[in-house]
Amino acid sequence: MSGLSILFLVSLLFSNVIEASIFSANGVPIVRNISELPQSNYGRGGLSHVTVAGSLLHGFKEVEVWLQTFAPGSVTSIHRHSCEEVFIVLKGSGTLYLAASSHEKYPGKPQEYHIFPNSTFHIPVNDAHQIQNANEAEDLQVLVVISRPPVKVFIYEDWFMPHVAAKLKFPYHWDEDIFQSPKDEL
Repeated sequence: MSGLSILFLVSLLFSNVIEASIFSANGVPIVRNISELPQSNYGRGGLSHVTVAGSLLHGFKEVEVWLQTFAPGSVTSIHRHSCEEVFIVLKGSGTLYLAASSHEKYPGKPQEYHIFPNSTFHIPVNDAHQIQNANEAEDLQVLVVISRPPVKVFIYEDWFMPHVAAKLKFPYHWDEDIFQSPKDEL
């Protein structure tokens, strides 16, 4: 084999290594700038969402990562789901409402926790919770990591609504357009 042929084969092999390092096995770039990812409110005023890495969009099986931005004064519904959830507050401040006694017949009066930049918190499986941006001047922006995607979400009208009366939302807003098949529940 000539020196030119060996050089060609080495460069071909090197180009495949470079391409593999730019994209993971499922075609998602390894490094992305989250500020450049388009967010949508999915018809939910005050909340913007983008799935940074997900099961339905990117083929992930065990975790999903979201970037969410809450406008001043906005609040999520009271809800629970059968996954673990970890939040990392990037900017802004607000309140986490968490009903740790969700194993009773209804969530009950929640505990309130102040959340702030660089704070993190987690939501245990099936604990009812709600997040509010109580700041009147600044967005609340969080990274969210969930387990077992896509999740079934149960929505409550208030903290004393029985669990059996909660409304099931599945697929959830950001999974509706790309939902492929049902997922086994716990």
